[in-house]
Amino acid sequence: MNRLGFVISSVLFVLAIASSTLFVVDQRQFGVVFALGQIKDVITEPGLNFKLPPPFQNVSYIDKRLLTLDSTDNEPVLTAEKQRVVIDWYVRWRISEPTQYIRNVGTTEAAGASQLNRVVRNAFQEEINKRTVKELLSAKREALMEDVKGEVLGQVRGAKPWGVDVIDVRITRVDYVDAITESVYRRMEAERKRVANELRSTGAAEGEKIRADADRQREVTIANAYRDAQKIKGEGDAEAARTYAEAFGRDPQFAQFYRSLGAYQSTFSKKSDVMVLDPSSSEFFKALRGGAAGASVAPAQGKK
Repeated sequence: MNRLGFVISSVLFVLAIASSTLFVVDQRQFGVVFALGQIKDVITEPGLNFKLPPPFQNVSYIDKRLLTLDSTDNEPVLTAEKQRVVIDWYVRWRISEPTQYIRNVGTTEAAGASQLNRVVRNAFQEEINKRTVKELLSAKREALMEDVKGEVLGQVRGAKPWGVDVIDVRITRVDYVDAITESVYRRMEAERKRVANELRSTGAAEGEKIRADADRQREVTIANAYRDAQKIKGEGDAEAARTYAEAFGRDPQFAQFYRSLGAYQSTFSKKSDVMVLDPSSSEFFKALRGGAAGASVAPAQGKK
């Protein structure tokens, strides 16, 4: 029984030792084998590999994929005009030489990201200090990013290479600090209000001008219409006077009688008007008597 237990324990021990000597490197990683704290080997190809059991040898993995580093602070940067701006940027980078990376940077991606963030931020500060805000917002931004990339590459490939490749450096945002942005917004708002008030004043003046012109045209139209009406009325009165004159000229007695009728009509326009006339001296009664006499003579002549 003791012998069986010993055999089982021995088998388990051998399996544990065997498992500690085998490791798998993923295609997305580098495998770095350490022997007593020193780099023994770097595995770049994926697959199953062999090493000595701990503590003689240990393995560490480093990501070989393309990594992205985003800006983490919003510290203002001064331009050539002494304007304070805030920029957001990102860097695409990868570890290309694991041995150099571990010796000069660290054993994790976070160590490289931290140092790279410092280098990129300093490069941006140095380059932005040479440029104006207009250049940062124009097509010259591409030149700025290329210059920053060149400075960063000079740092990571210097006397102590980092073993990394910087693929791209990009700016995602350039903006004034909050205080300046608020001031610019207020100035823009004041300018928009000024333009709106100016347009309203111009519109009011144009409206008054249009109303005054319309009133003038109305007065002119009314005056012309009144003139034409008076002209037509005058022509009508003249024609009526001419017609009356012709009619009265042919029969003076009728004209006198007609004028008498008009006078009586004017006199008796109200029911309270009273007039006392002498039938022997009134032209109206004379006309009536003349008309009655003519009517009596006419039947007498008819009897003969």
